[in-house]
Amino acid sequence: MQTQNVLEMQGICKSFPGVRALHQVGFTLRKGEVHALMGENGAGKSTLIKVMTGVYEKDAGQILIEGRAIHFRSPQEAQNHGVGTVYQEIALCPNLTVAENMFIGRGNYAFVNWRRMKELTARLLDSLGIPARPGQQLSSCSLAVQQMIAIARAVDMECKILILDEPTSSLDEDEVQKLFTLMRELKSRGVGIVFVTHFLDQVYAISDRITVLRNGEFIGEYEASALPQVELVSKMMGKALDDVSRLKKHEPAAHDGSEPVFMAKELSSAAGVKPFDFAIRKGEVNGFTGLLGSGRSESVRAIYAADKVTGGEIMMKGKKVRITAPIHAMKLGIGYLPEDRKGDGILADLSVRDNIILALQVMKGFFRPFSRRQAEAFADEYIKRLNIKTASSSTPIKSLSGGNQQKAILARWLLTHPEYLILDEPTRGIDVGTKVEIQKLVLKLAEEGVSVTFISSEVEEMLRTCSRLIVMRDRAIVGELSGDSLNESTVMQVIAGGAD
Repeated sequence: MQTQNVLEMQGICKSFPGVRALHQVGFTLRKGEVHALMGENGAGKSTLIKVMTGVYEKDAGQILIEGRAIHFRSPQEAQNHGVGTVYQEIALCPNLTVAENMFIGRGNYAFVNWRRMKELTARLLDSLGIPARPGQQLSSCSLAVQQMIAIARAVDMECKILILDEPTSSLDEDEVQKLFTLMRELKSRGVGIVFVTHFLDQVYAISDRITVLRNGEFIGEYEASALPQVELVSKMMGKALDDVSRLKKHEPAAHDGSEPVFMAKELSSAAGVKPFDFAIRKGEVNGFTGLLGSGRSESVRAIYAADKVTGGEIMMKGKKVRITAPIHAMKLGIGYLPEDRKGDGILADLSVRDNIILALQVMKGFFRPFSRRQAEAFADEYIKRLNIKTASSSTPIKSLSGGNQQKAILARWLLTHPEYLILDEPTRGIDVGTKVEIQKLVLKLAEEGVSVTFISSEVEEMLRTCSRLIVMRDRAIVGELSGDSLNESTVMQVIAGGAD
């Protein structure tokens, strides 16, 4: 018996002025399956989803739901036909209760039966195993629970098709597993789920089938169990992976007793990181690793004085210095790419150009602004150098893909010619190809003599990039690995507390 298709997209085409976003793209979703939609940034995933949900009108092609041709003119129309969407940024109201978020936009608030609303919400939360109460304020829920509530809201609207766009990007491993439990429950009820993510291990943990797009074109549809991960990456990139496995770490001549570029003793901060010692030499790439909440981000924020420093001393090239604010670190040649790209990195409404020159302008002083010509020259140089995909330097940075936003923030710091660069999760939420570009850039900077501290939640990525790892647990350093001990097994052992 053939599995029923709940959604079919055939020959979908969509163009914007000067850009062909989709060309003859097909996608099929079965009832009761998780289908991963994969591709690099710019492959056409977002455009296909927006056509699927009525945000964009297709130029050509056909959409069928349960065998009937449908033409959506708005997201509301798609929703009325059982298509629910949950985006990476949770589109709920944190100041309202869980029940209010479940029913907001569904009728006139003046005639709401509040008791009935709470009862229905409690029933739905219970049936899906979501640990929240109807009267609880949404902001008091964890990100994972908020994500589940957004999914429950979509499902409650007689959802046949659920689109999850990067739902796990801000979740830790335990929260991801809770979300997967909910996805499996919905799958068992016959809901077809479109899953978009950059985490390859999650694709294989939850997906039944995989569709790959590249440059706006359909590359293929595969059973997840029959497509090895390396082949998936190859299909997404359009070439055999010369990749990350062949990246060669630059080993600095750092262990020759030369003076560290940066050294901290007994450094601590108001964020609760325990006093720690740390040093990095010229041309070295080292990293802080550990589980989420281990203190790896808090440690580098202490180095940069992004959090209030409460103790310790710092030396730069053998001279004692005082760093009590980020501006002091900047003027000493330290750059910092923060973990939260959207919250702490980009200024969304400013242009790519203004975002790139920001750090240099801060160091120069805002009362001595760069001329438009100077600013454009700086921006254009690094747009070209880092292959930032943007229509022009005047384009608002918020309209760029996540990977290109990340490269623009990197450009901001490279423009200051730092001696020491701290990169906290520089490859989170970006596609495989851009990850490789950033890793290669880090190693190239090291060869040029820049010292780099690199943090990633992916241990494999850290091992490919760093020549020394500082392992953290409970906001304290519990080990340091280099040479032969720099392998995944040993890292995991030290993180878990099985080795000194």
